[in-house]
Amino acid sequence: MKKTALIWYRNDLRIEDHPGLFNATQTHETVLACFAFDPRHFATDRWGFKKTERYRAQFLIETVEALQKQLEQLNIRLFISHQAPEKFISSLVDSYQVSSIYVQDEWTTEEKEVENGVRDAISDEVIWNRHQRQFLYEPSDVPMRTDQTPEVFTVFRKKCEKYARVKPALAAPQPMPQENLKGDKSTLPTLNDLGLQNFSKDSRSAFPFEGGTAAGMHRLHHYFWKHQKLSYYKNTRNGLVGLDYSSKFSAWLANGSLSPKMIYEEVKRYEQEVTKNQSTYWLIFELLWRDYFKYISLKHGSKIFHLGGILDRDYSWDKSPKKFVQWAQGETREAFVNANMLELMHTGWMSNRGRQNVASYFAKDLLMDWRMGAAYFESLLIDYDVHSNYGNWLYVSGVGNDPRDRKFNIGSQAERYDPQGKFQQLWLQPRLL
Repeated sequence: MKKTALIWYRNDLRIEDHPGLFNATQTHETVLACFAFDPRHFATDRWGFKKTERYRAQFLIETVEALQKQLEQLNIRLFISHQAPEKFISSLVDSYQVSSIYVQDEWTTEEKEVENGVRDAISDEVIWNRHQRQFLYEPSDVPMRTDQTPEVFTVFRKKCEKYARVKPALAAPQPMPQENLKGDKSTLPTLNDLGLQNFSKDSRSAFPFEGGTAAGMHRLHHYFWKHQKLSYYKNTRNGLVGLDYSSKFSAWLANGSLSPKMIYEEVKRYEQEVTKNQSTYWLIFELLWRDYFKYISLKHGSKIFHLGGILDRDYSWDKSPKKFVQWAQGETREAFVNANMLELMHTGWMSNRGRQNVASYFAKDLLMDWRMGAAYFESLLIDYDVHSNYGNWLYVSGVGNDPRDRKFNIGSQAERYDPQGKFQQLWLQPRLL
């Protein structure tokens, strides 16, 4: 019997730096790939939000379409479905006599439940092969066990920088034989198929970009090589208006159309060919923050979703629908919060500085249940990543990894980061500031 491998794509939507795809093409006679637009990802959650709203869904559709084309150039068919993965994948396993499944390692609650459902639906004889390429520093390379992950980021960062190394990114595999391109080409769903509304991109958006690896690399080329904005990243990263105040790589990282290693290697090349300074280091520093929240979720498991967080703190939280709506619709007493929330509502994007301020206001001023805010971000953000989203909300809300339990002074933050009021004017006009 021929050996057939199935690449189950989830949040690793690329062909470069993909150990599962690379290894499968080296060791199997037939290689297939699949992606499921899981209906549960577009259902309404317990807070009343769509788990995935139209902004991220559109970016995902674009990304999967780009991946489909890339895989076809490798003579690999990407099967696409809007069925639950356990039904969809079990059908592929039976139809094509799949002997091995390659999948990125996921460990958070919902992702594990889906994987267990797939395992239960297929034969025990199918071999599972896992990879961990969503990290910059992979678990096998960091100088500590997962349960020893420090509760302070600086300690984690210094240990990684001193004792660990970043493995090289893998090249894309060579094309399979033409006869490997089995089955009919799958049709991509539309937003309407996913139960979502069509939209036109807001001209004010700081994130007007499309999904897919090529689009992500085009953005990298623009930011690094064409305009050399990387040289000034540390000075501009707290900006609010425009395309180039920050790298904007987070959305491609979130769905895995770029890997952190791909970006890291470009930073290192930039340091050799252009300049090495605090700004080039700071982009790597931010990639380390992204790693850190993944290690925190590995260490603490489902506690990152609990009201008391990883600290089990018993605060008194409010769930007032009125206060939530005022925050979400940009109708609070703080103009700076309102401008950021309106940007999110209309574009699916918000700057890092904005996210910290609106989350702090939600949890520390309004005293609202931080999980509601985190779920709202999950629904709307183009660059939603479960580890970074919940890790940051824990941090800002005082139930996570902030050793100082800080509270943002919204007024002084607005004066510092929007001194001329340009960002607020952009989103609040014709409202009065």
